Amino acid sequence: MKEGTEVNNSRKRLKLIIVSVLLFATVLFSIFAPALAPNDPLDTDFSRTLEGSSEKYPLGTDQVGRCIYSRLLYGTKATLGTAFLLLGAIAFLGVVIGTFAGFRGGFIDSIIMKVGDIVLAFPETIFAIIIVGMLGPSMRNTIIALSMVWWVKYARISRVLVKKEKNSEYIQAAKIAGATKFKIIRAYVLPNILPQIIVQISVDVGSVIIALAGFSFLGLGMQPPSPEWGNMLNEGRAHIQTTPRLLILPGLCIFIMVFLFNTLGDLLRSILNPKES
Repeated sequence: MKEGTEVNNSRKRLKLIIVSVLLFATVLFSIFAPALAPNDPLDTDFSRTLEGSSEKYPLGTDQVGRCIYSRLLYGTKATLGTAFLLLGAIAFLGVVIGTFAGFRGGFIDSIIMKVGDIVLAFPETIFAIIIVGMLGPSMRNTIIALSMVWWVKYARISRVLVKKEKNSEYIQAAKIAGATKFKIIRAYVLPNILPQIIVQISVDVGSVIIALAGFSFLGLGMQPPSPEWGNMLNEGRAHIQTTPRLLILPGLCIFIMVFLFNTLGDLLRSILNPKES
């Protein structure tokens, strides 16, 4: 039984290494997109619209003669960069609020959680769309809207984890030793809850990528002619019957990224929290 468990854990670690290498390579591709792209993703050539693969355009051109391959490369940078920025904002806001509520407790904790309940009472996507509609369509406003909706999840997770930690013996010992609340949170509580927060972030990257692509597809996120996968889907849908690759290629990129990040999150959660797997 023990040998079987060790073999299973070894396989999980091997899968984790493979997925991590693939994601790291993807991040490198996105960083060096300007050097790797054969053409400017915004350059148009109306004499070469909807062309097939060629030496100059490895994946052909779109409806206005732009290089699809270059736009996909730059789209990787735009999609991953925006997803990480959004997740960072959500996690930071949620962890700060949840940690404060969980450590303080009492009336403040109750008020914060009720505010969270009010936010969760609305359908998340519709609520975010309403906010973007009020602020105006742009990726910045989409990030603001989704942050206002999704912070509750991380606040709840942080609150539960902090409540468990603050009753621990080492926290009580720190209080007796005269440590301030800020020092206890910074030096003891946060280091113990951050690994689980990071695992949750890795699980949520895929969902965030889909959400951002969906907002761009609806015209509420990154605006044309920016090379972003959701934009490419939106621009290519009019040619789905004649040139389906305009939708297939960015859709395939989204699928691969979501699959890799979901796999990464599942593996991290399984390795760090074997009882939950």
